[in-house]
Amino acid sequence: MAIGNLLAKPAFASDNADMSKKNASKPQYPVRSGATAAVAAGVSVAANKASAKQPVTPELRRWIIEQAQAGCHPNDVIAAMINSGWQEDVAALAMEQTLTQHLAAVRATQAKTPGATVQPDASPAVVATPAVARSVVGATGAASDALPPGTAVPEPDLQGGATSLSVGGHTVQVLSVMEHPRVIVFGGLLSDEECAALMELARPRLARSETVDNGTGGSEVNEARTSDGMFFERGAAPLIQRIEQRIALLLRWPVDHGEGLQILRYRPGAEYRPHHDYFDPVHPGTATILKRGGQRVGTLVMYLNTPQGGGATIFPDVGLQVMPARGNAVFFSYDRAHVSTATLHGGTPVLAGEKWVATKWLRQGVFV
Repeated sequence: MAIGNLLAKPAFASDNADMSKKNASKPQYPVRSGATAAVAAGVSVAANKASAKQPVTPELRRWIIEQAQAGCHPNDVIAAMINSGWQEDVAALAMEQTLTQHLAAVRATQAKTPGATVQPDASPAVVATPAVARSVVGATGAASDALPPGTAVPEPDLQGGATSLSVGGHTVQVLSVMEHPRVIVFGGLLSDEECAALMELARPRLARSETVDNGTGGSEVNEARTSDGMFFERGAAPLIQRIEQRIALLLRWPVDHGEGLQILRYRPGAEYRPHHDYFDPVHPGTATILKRGGQRVGTLVMYLNTPQGGGATIFPDVGLQVMPARGNAVFFSYDRAHVSTATLHGGTPVLAGEKWVATKWLRQGVFV
């Protein structure tokens, strides 16, 4: 089927019911992104925001898979969709979801076939933000940018669609689950008493939060993070030991593979702008950081109080927002240091009151 048919702008209430019948041969599209791409394609940014959600049809999904199998550059595929009237965020999400689902089906088939080899690293990269088309790996493994190898990650036992988990005599609710990115929201991970005790233990030691200095592997104050914080060494107090053991059982990941528990306090206006938690291999300081336990592979953010307003944990790539509530937690994992994990996340500004969180980062190996 011609690209013009497959990529024609979908019909809305004011459009004709049928897709455009105009045929076109496959052109060589330049790589463009953001608002520039939308304007160049003849689709105004304002119109994109105001229009209804464009439907992703089975025909479009088949076309995306065909382009991936043919080795087409992902940016060309997205540019073709934009030129045909698709909103960029819809095009990016359609590519991500289509290739992720297709690869999962391929792997499932391979796993059931005697002698078949499942390629764990041939996974499609995610378009990391709606505004910027990132490189995407096709279902055949052809890639414009090679992915680093994947690794094992922490994961709770959710077999049978469990809605609650018993962890060392403590019941944890499973409130929501997302496959990609792998995000799980837990309810009641910490008791009210544990939340209060953690805040009181941390309060005297709070100082302006620092982030990893990618150039040296050390730490530095960064304007992107406007909170106060401190770290507890692993097992620093009986309360810390109890919580760390609960986390290890819940996520099935050894206690010694975790960094020390970090406590953060966000006052009104404080935020943490979107970022990734893994250590990017391109930075010179990463090699030093990895000597202490390898890559980070998972993050657990536990809410110690409920702010009066604001302070959500956001995942901009997938439009997910988790509201902070005392005792609840959000967990997400990332099997490689790459945007394909779609784990870009941040903390929105606190609008009223304070927001307290406890964060546990999990490493590939023993953290020292």
